[in-house]
Amino acid sequence: MSTNNANATHATDEVDVALVGAGIMSATLGAMLRELEPSWSQMIFERLDGPAQESSSPWNNAGTGHSALCELNYTPEKNGKIDISKAVNINEKFQVSRQFWAHQVNNGVLSDPQDFIAPVPHVSFGQGQEQVDYLRRRYEALGANPLFPGMEFSDDKSVFAEKLPLMAEGRDFDAEKTAISWIDEGTDVNFGALTDQFLTAAKASGTEIRYGHEVKNLTRDGKKWKITVKNVHTGDTQVIKANFVFVGAGGYALDLLRKAGVPEVRGYAGFPVSGMWLRCTNEELIEQHAAKVYGKAKVGAPPMSVPHLDTRVIDGEKGLLFGPYGGWTPKFLKEGSYLDLFKGIRPDNIPSYLGVAAQEFGLVKYLVEEVTKSFDGRMEALREYVPEAKNEDWETIVAGQRVQVIKPTAAPRFGSLEFGTTLINDLDGSIAGLLGASPGASIAPAAMIELLERCFGEHLIDWSDKLYEMIPSYGTKLAGDEKLFTEMWDFTQKTLKLER
Repeated sequence: MSTNNANATHATDEVDVALVGAGIMSATLGAMLRELEPSWSQMIFERLDGPAQESSSPWNNAGTGHSALCELNYTPEKNGKIDISKAVNINEKFQVSRQFWAHQVNNGVLSDPQDFIAPVPHVSFGQGQEQVDYLRRRYEALGANPLFPGMEFSDDKSVFAEKLPLMAEGRDFDAEKTAISWIDEGTDVNFGALTDQFLTAAKASGTEIRYGHEVKNLTRDGKKWKITVKNVHTGDTQVIKANFVFVGAGGYALDLLRKAGVPEVRGYAGFPVSGMWLRCTNEELIEQHAAKVYGKAKVGAPPMSVPHLDTRVIDGEKGLLFGPYGGWTPKFLKEGSYLDLFKGIRPDNIPSYLGVAAQEFGLVKYLVEEVTKSFDGRMEALREYVPEAKNEDWETIVAGQRVQVIKPTAAPRFGSLEFGTTLINDLDGSIAGLLGASPGASIAPAAMIELLERCFGEHLIDWSDKLYEMIPSYGTKLAGDEKLFTEMWDFTQKTLKLER
């Protein structure tokens, strides 16, 4: 319902479930709830004119299918030992993603897995004796865990050259010790295509998707929520009532949860981090590389800026990216406002900001260095991975915008910069939102299962059979059940067409 009067406000529809944002999180939750409660009506609001145009866009993220196979920041060294707990936790969650996607393929919700997921080896890269030693110990720690089958390690330059010919060409292996560890059964995921398939099925099932509609406010109305929505093209405003609201609005989620008066976000703040990629334009070079290669991050760098040389498969075309290079802008979304950061400062989160400012000098220094880096400077960083890289074979593209969560803590720290994904919900479970960045999209099904447990606990007994259909390992840690892991792995490999 709309009108030419830009100041008009209309109280219109009522809906059971309102989803804010047409990205992978809303798409995943909507798919789950359609299967669990097909009679519940759903509506999606998206401020842009299409789905998956922010963090879910394939050019705005690495598409790694984060399962901690190669990301070294998930296996930190503590007191001389490799801590694999975070890697195991993230891998467990990615197995949930694989199972849910496979189930949706079998149900006809997802039409073609080859449009959104492709097999790409995941490789960890170590340079110098210290990193090589670390990589070997990491391999030994992870290789003993069922979730990391077939992991291999080598410090032999001939093996390196065979696996990574583009990275081997021109490399002086005698000057610096080099090693790699790898798992061939890694994946590349196009979360934009995945979101699009989910939302195509949602629309066919009766979900109304309103693109070009921005949620401006959320207020309680008894046991319901009043959602004030603005048509960004006409200026018309509508008020929609909903029983449950999910705020999957990326960097704008925190502000909307504040407007909704959710007490659980008091003291929370956001720190925006942007980035850029180098994208290869030479088809011959692209064909020489077939892996996602992750190295060690520089001191002070946020996890999203861990350097990696990435094979991508987007819309059937193979590509090659390197980066990301950290950047900074006060925007909370790529298509956001330069006033976002300043609008996000509140009296209750000023201590959080100040606490992080005092603690994270290394991060600030890193971002300043990255922002001032020239194209030639970015190419020099690339040559640590591709020694023979030529400027004319690469171009710069802007990556997505991320908002790292600043969590309030007690004195003397006051604030802690969080690099994970944080789910926030109010006490009665009628509203929830997702904050943070990596591993983000890769663990969307696990995050949404957690949301269901928190917000719809009274339905879980009735939903249990369906939940086990969606995720056969639901409630089980696969790291402790090698037989079940193998069954789930074989099932998802076949269903998602990942078998080589």
